This record gives sequence, C-alpha cells and structure tokens, in this order.
Amino acid sequence: MFSALTPAVKDPILSQTLACLQDTRSRKLDLGVGVYRNEQGVTPVLQSVKMAESRLLDEQDSKAYVGMAGCERFNRVMMDLLLGDNSSLSRAVGVQTPGASGALRLLAEVIKIANPTAKIWTSDLSYANHAPIMKAAGLDVAYYPYFDPQTKMVNEVAMLATLSSLGKNDVVLLHGCCHNPTGADLSYSSWQTITDMANVQGFLPFIDMAYQGFGDGMEEDAAGFRYLAERVPDYLVASSCSKNFGLYRERTGLAVIASDTLQQSECIKSRIMECARSSYTMPPDHGAAIVRIILEDKVLKEYWLSEVTQMRQRIQQVRTSLVSALQHRTDSHQFDFIAQHKGMFSVIGATSDQVARLRESCGVYLVDGGRMNLAGLKESDVPFLADALSEVMVP
Repeated sequence: MFSALTPAVKDPILSQTLACLQDTRSRKLDLGVGVYRNEQGVTPVLQSVKMAESRLLDEQDSKAYVGMAGCERFNRVMMDLLLGDNSSLSRAVGVQTPGASGALRLLAEVIKIANPTAKIWTSDLSYANHAPIMKAAGLDVAYYPYFDPQTKMVNEVAMLATLSSLGKNDVVLLHGCCHNPTGADLSYSSWQTITDMANVQGFLPFIDMAYQGFGDGMEEDAAGFRYLAERVPDYLVASSCSKNFGLYRERTGLAVIASDTLQQSECIKSRIMECARSSYTMPPDHGAAIVRIILEDKVLKEYWLSEVTQMRQRIQQVRTSLVSALQHRTDSHQFDFIAQHKGMFSVIGATSDQVARLRESCGVYLVDGGRMNLAGLKESDVPFLADALSEVMVP
C-alpha cells in the first residue's frame, strides 16, 4: 500500500532546530523555532501556571470529556481577554481548540462549507503554516503585498491597494499583532481603513492572534482588532495560549466566531463542532483549565500579566541591545529596523547564501528568508550574533 510513498519535505523551521542540535560546535545559536526562552536559554513554566496547576490538582475531580466546544468558561474568559468591553462580544461565540493551528483549521473548514469557492488572502510573508492549513481544508490561497524588503516594514500602500479589489468571495487573513515572521505590524490607521473596506466591499476579516501581550501590551496589542470587531458584521479569530501563557505543548487555542446576530454565530459554531467531531472530537482540557483558573482569579491574573510584561520587556531589551551592538560594529543604521519590530520575530533580509554562511561559518541557525527569533536570544549571546551578522551581511 505504501510502496509509492515518498518522504515529506522537511519542515523549514524544525529542520533547523534539528541541525543545530546535531552541530558539535560549542558556540552556536538556534534562532529558528518560535519559542520564548529566558536568559538561561530555557522556555520556563510560568509561576502563575504552576500556581494554577497546583489548584487544579487539588480541585479537579474528573477526567471526563468536556464536550466538543471545550470548556465554555475558558471560551468566555478568553473572549473577554481578546475583546475587552467590545460591543461585538454580545454576538461572539467560542470553541476551544488544540492550539491556534487547530482553530485555523476548523475555521478554514467552516469557510469551505459556507462558500466552497472562497479565496483566502494571506500576507506575503506570513506564518509558514497558514497556506498549508488553508489548502488542506480545500481553500484557494492568494497573497497580498505586506513586507517591504527595502524598509523592512509594512508596505501599507501596496497592501491596501490589493485589498481594495476584494469582495464577498474573499477572506482576508490578518495578524492581530507581532506579525510572524516579519515583526512588522500594521498601523492603527490601516486597521481603520481595512475596517471600512470590509464594510463596503464585503470581504471577511480572519484574525490570527497568537502573540497578544508580546508587542506593546495586552490591551494595546488588541486595539486595531477591537476597532475592526466593533464595526464589521462578521469576523473570525484564531487565538493561541502557547506564547503568552507558555503552554506550548498543552496545545491550547480558541476559535472565535462573530456574525451579525448571536443566533447566526451559534449556527456557525454548531458547524465548527461538527468539523471537530469528524477530526479530533474533543479538545485537550489541561491547558484550558490552567488558563481559566488564571483569568477567573483577579490576583492570579495580575501575577500572570506581570510575567507577560517581563517576557515582553526582555524581548524588547534584546532587540535594543542587538541594534546597539550592530551600530557599533557596522558604523551604520542598517539594522535599526530590528528595534522597531514587535514580538518574537524579525525578518532581517538575509539571502539564502547568507543564511547558509551564517549556519556553516558562524553556527547561527535562521529560517530561510532570514527570519530570526529574538525571543530565543540570550542577552549574553548578543555580541556573538552581532559579530556573525556584521561579518556575513555587511559589504
């Protein structure tokens, strides 16, 4: 049966991590895989998570299924975190999913059911798994201009010009904040313009919110999305607890649906649960239970928010330190854009040859295209990385 099967293409991110692990050099850097690491190079379990787990251990009295929608209390507190006091909360519903990738897949499947000819528009560049997930659900994928390789920022003029031609058969996939992989975020004014376009032209906004709290702050990172959510009749959201709660392996996510009425949103939710039934059936509970406990407890939530602030500030400090080191080594402002980017990543504009040289000559592992995980960089490794970048990328 399987004799004609050929090996899958290697994952472009995870293959770099494996190669780095196999590298025998004592000085090397894995800046590929998208996980937060502290100054000790460890992806920590947050103290707020440990406290919630301790409480869960004492209180939980069953491991029975929680249902295809997951824990509804988790769904509610997560929607509160995403939307705040947004008026669209009254017509929004949620489904707990196995990570944000699970949410992306379920929402893609319900789009395919609702409109088999729908086209998903995603940014160029975008999260490596966006297009494969959408295509696996049977959707056509197209790309709108986003990252300007010269300025290393968003080419908002080109992006908005492309979106201006879209209509009711189109879905626009937007990063809520901390764009992956580029680190370049939309301005608030662009969110306003996109909102107006969606209302006039009829395309459906689909928001991937994977890094809330890692850009400018928990509320600030949601500001553009909340403006849109309050004003459009329909929107979809895939939200992740992997980064801001550090629950990577627990696979904890949320799919949010908001239509023009709560009744219609509930209808869509029923079809999403139907898709879940034919896939994984029930979402895992442990991560969602941790998040629910944290967000329902005022004191624990404040402690968690302080931990997210510490992670965000560490990433920002690493960015600032790296830019300063590169200014000193290159006597230029070639890399100043790194400090302007938000969240975990930056695309630094390295060519394939430069990425290979960084890996082979310097022991610095990046994703092809030059995506670099700043959240995986220790402050103590900044000089080493600055030396490598200035050696390979500066004429």
